[in-house]
Amino acid sequence: MLISPAYAQAAGAAAPNPLLQLAPFILVFVFFYFLIIRPQQQARKKHMEMISNVRRGDVVVTSGGMVGKITKVLEGDEVMVELADNVVVKVIKSTLTDVRTKPSAPANDQ
Repeated sequence: MLISPAYAQAAGAAAPNPLLQLAPFILVFVFFYFLIIRPQQQARKKHMEMISNVRRGDVVVTSGGMVGKITKVLEGDEVMVELADNVVVKVIKSTLTDVRTKPSAPANDQ
């Protein structure tokens, strides 16, 4: 007899605490919140602020990768963007991925 018999445990065993059973799920949620959800919310807030402060003369990049200069800010959520000489398109503000500052005049180094 090398193998000992296995017996069932007594019926009076205490049930584990439900809070301890939920602890891993709570820890995973906290982990996801601080590493994924919160940074995404902050990045979205920063992007919305950048888009709302767009002005005439700003150089912008659209989600399609086109770079142009804003010629007019229209009512609502649209702007007119000049992509090349005499090429002006109407773009929705939410499709702007980057707003660059106005091009600065070259400094006179004398």
